Amino acid sequence: MTKKRIQAIRDFIDTAEKSLKNAKKLLKDVLEEENINLESDLALDTKWLSSYQSGESKIIEGVFTGDDMLGVDGNRYPIPVNYSSKSKLVQGDKMKLTIEASGKMLYKQIMQIAREIKTGLLSQEKGKYQVMSEGAAYDVLTAAVTHHKAQIWDTVSVLVPAGKEATFWAIEAVIPKE
Repeated sequence: MTKKRIQAIRDFIDTAEKSLKNAKKLLKDVLEEENINLESDLALDTKWLSSYQSGESKIIEGVFTGDDMLGVDGNRYPIPVNYSSKSKLVQGDKMKLTIEASGKMLYKQIMQIAREIKTGLLSQEKGKYQVMSEGAAYDVLTAAVTHHKAQIWDTVSVLVPAGKEATFWAIEAVIPKE
């Protein structure tokens, strides 16, 4: 009787492992079909955020992705690049979007993610600005480059999410050449 029970347990485990494998493949296929990159959204947790009405305005909370805001409703909202660069938004910062009845969109940073400062060299690849540091290249906003009057191969200090992987960094300052 014990051998039959052990075999039944093994069969359940095999079935569960096959189900997990199939679920992972299905998720991968859906992500590819919908062009969703979870790797860049790993630090973009929208838990504890909300969406609500305030008078005639709609309020949507979300997380800064580096390019836009991922709303709690799953939609992406464009953030003006001058606001992103001057506010030194870091991937993972919590945001609030107010959409007024007229359609005007107002953004406000409501919580900063923990940050750390790093340095790297500013480069440009296929028209995109990047900071090279720690053996990798990380995207930065063109508006931040122009705001800080940075030049290719300048050493820059950047703000990054502390202890988290990110694909996007925010320029803090250009480090003067000696």
